[in-house]
Amino acid sequence: MSFTTPAGTYGGRKPSGPLVRFFSKMASGRVRKSGRTMGMDALVLTTIGRTSGQERVTPVAWFPAPGGGWLIAASANGAAQNPAWYLNLAAHPDRVTIDVSGRKVAVTAEELHGPERDEAWRQIVAAAPRFAGYETKTDRRIPVIRLRERG
Repeated sequence: MSFTTPAGTYGGRKPSGPLVRFFSKMASGRVRKSGRTMGMDALVLTTIGRTSGQERVTPVAWFPAPGGGWLIAASANGAAQNPAWYLNLAAHPDRVTIDVSGRKVAVTAEELHGPERDEAWRQIVAAAPRFAGYETKTDRRIPVIRLRERG
């Protein structure tokens, strides 16, 4: 399936700027060591920049996907815009790696749609209720992505 979730018209403040990049880099190192951030399981997502072609690294919370793999939500603090890593996944869904559980894994990214997305979102909100708050900040439908190991 394709990456088709459009931006919204309103939302929370999207984290950005040099300070956010600095803390993201620090958090990525911590996530690689502990596998957790802010009380949740986390992984380090490495994407290819859609315009730069350079590697981009982002720590994100993950949830177990039914049938295997990892679910991640492009919440961006409930911002109106999708996060940059979502746009990078859309451009290069087969050029993604994750650092999780002490190993680097090549994955393919797939955006979930319809009932499959809705069920995954319910699972995410049940495991991490703070995600429900992101949904109320914006009119954007928060994308849910399944990452599967490439064979």
